[in-house]
Amino acid sequence: MINRNYLPRLRTALAEAPAVVLLGPRQVGKTTLALAVAEAGSDQPPPLYLDLESPADRAKLAEPELYLSAVEDRLVILDEIQRVPELFQTLRGLIDAGRRRGRKTGRFLLLGSASMTLMQQSSESLAGRIRLLELTPVFATEITPAELDTLWLRGGFPDSLLAPSDAASLRWRTDFIRTYLERDIPQLGPRIAAETLRRFWTMLAHRQASLLNQAEVARALGVDGKTVAAYLDLMVDLLLVRRLPPWHRNVGKRLVKSPKVYVRDAGLVHALLGIETKDALLGHPIAGNSWEGMVIESLLAAAPGGTEACFYRTAVGAEIDLVLTIPSKGPWAIEIKRSLSPKLERGFHHACEDVQPDAGFVVYPGSERFPMAGGVEVISLVGLCEKLKA
Repeated sequence: MINRNYLPRLRTALAEAPAVVLLGPRQVGKTTLALAVAEAGSDQPPPLYLDLESPADRAKLAEPELYLSAVEDRLVILDEIQRVPELFQTLRGLIDAGRRRGRKTGRFLLLGSASMTLMQQSSESLAGRIRLLELTPVFATEITPAELDTLWLRGGFPDSLLAPSDAASLRWRTDFIRTYLERDIPQLGPRIAAETLRRFWTMLAHRQASLLNQAEVARALGVDGKTVAAYLDLMVDLLLVRRLPPWHRNVGKRLVKSPKVYVRDAGLVHALLGIETKDALLGHPIAGNSWEGMVIESLLAAAPGGTEACFYRTAVGAEIDLVLTIPSKGPWAIEIKRSLSPKLERGFHHACEDVQPDAGFVVYPGSERFPMAGGVEVISLVGLCEKLKA
């Protein structure tokens, strides 16, 4: 069992809002976390859990208003809510009726693995009544420092991370990818050939942390650019791929406009590329970019709500791997290095002159903190995560 840092955040959300949507890819631990929250309130009636992929549970909601009105005193957990989007209108009426009777918070916990578009529709139906939270795979501060390399290799899905061996972990991730391609994605939208989508996903893994060249990917797949854009939108909506936007403010320089693309879980990157062991990973050309992706996911998971993330790159090579704009603070410039003796290129310092960050950091695999020229601090991944949470 991994103690997730999201537990206090989810408890707070349920104490303040009548409905909470917990988003995350399949097998990331949403149900486990939801039940853990429910168990924490021992003085409350036991929660009602309904899996909307189960025909038996869906049959109970044939008359949803009647059924759910009878359990108003209990937290209702609705898993895979995207299966029954018409429920949102019913929930709106139940929440408003409950408010008039003094039942204002902690009514519904909705779990969803897809998609962001659907969740936006829920926000429209339940405006002012709902809070959205995202549960990511396990990240750096939820494990011990000694387990960081295991997290990097295997990724943060609990069953993969806790597998008895690297080989067993790779088998789990391979099965996970196959299930998404052959079962989950076809149920969510237009039919896409599983092999085509696998090739697309694998191409993204090969291009981890790189600028998206949509035309190049389209030629390799034998499709047009609009189709590639639709595939990418789907993977982003499923919370499996991150599209990191470029810095967009006017600094009088010619800026790169294409986003950078990351397969969000490093373990899935390695599974798509057939990398089983740490030795194989360290010898693979993807190692540095894979490390960068894991660092970014951990930092964004630790960052306070409302933090904006982007990268900075000019046409002449000035670059910052990650720019975080934290609410009520100026931007932080973050460079990511997979080296115990990191060095900064001139391009980073030139980029900082443009961005004017409040702070500059180099994240590296070591544990010590020490200063570099230009007011930049070298810091561990866990150290910067803790600094973001402070």
